[in-house]
Amino acid sequence: MRVTRRVVEDPHFAVRVVECSDDHARWSAPEWTSDAEVVLVRRGRFRVDAHGGRVTVDPTTGYLHPPGREIRFAHPAGGDVCTSIALPGEVLTAGDRSLAVRVDARLELAHRVLLRTGADPAFAGAEAVVDLLRLALRREPDETPAPGRHELADRAREAVLADEDGGGLVALAHRLETSPSHLSRTFRHHVGMTVSRYRNRVRISCALQRIESGETDLAGLAFALGFSDQAHFTRTMRRELGHTPGRVRALLG
Repeated sequence: MRVTRRVVEDPHFAVRVVECSDDHARWSAPEWTSDAEVVLVRRGRFRVDAHGGRVTVDPTTGYLHPPGREIRFAHPAGGDVCTSIALPGEVLTAGDRSLAVRVDARLELAHRVLLRTGADPAFAGAEAVVDLLRLALRREPDETPAPGRHELADRAREAVLADEDGGGLVALAHRLETSPSHLSRTFRHHVGMTVSRYRNRVRISCALQRIESGETDLAGLAFALGFSDQAHFTRTMRRELGHTPGRVRALLG
């Protein structure tokens, strides 16, 4: 079942929160939309099949969907919550751009800030949408997928997201029945970052969720997320996001 709630509505754009409780590995029936969409995930993960590509989306990876293109979904991990930023007509065109949208910590924070601007759609909401699209649609130095086993990279991502990585690259490689060097090389090719950087990205995403939900014990949060201490947590968040945990708490509080 899918529930959609409009957060911001303006003649030029719409921001909707979509909660899906589907739990199935099979692909859904094809769907179409007349709007261009950038979709970012707040919680959970699911798979998308659209305009010649397939991608697993989660808080670190969103997707771009031009208008009038067929799209299908699969939800092998259960329910999820995502945000759709819809713009009319051909405002966004895929061109040679990949389906996936890489979501770094700055884009995730912009996403969460956007959801708090519903009272002033014409100005604060529009500015938040512009900031988010600037981050989401920026070109990476090289968007050409590299060769290798995409399935291995997906399995590694799922293990990290489920906190089943074993605490290190070697343990994760053993779990996936491959060598650490092959896993590291394949993961970087297909995900665009090292396994270590991705793990930190996932932990900062979890921190943003917890802080937004009212968490105030930053030392306890650092421990719960597997950081060696609060200073390590602070350094990682500042490197990924440009803000300290205290500053993020002020932005989302």
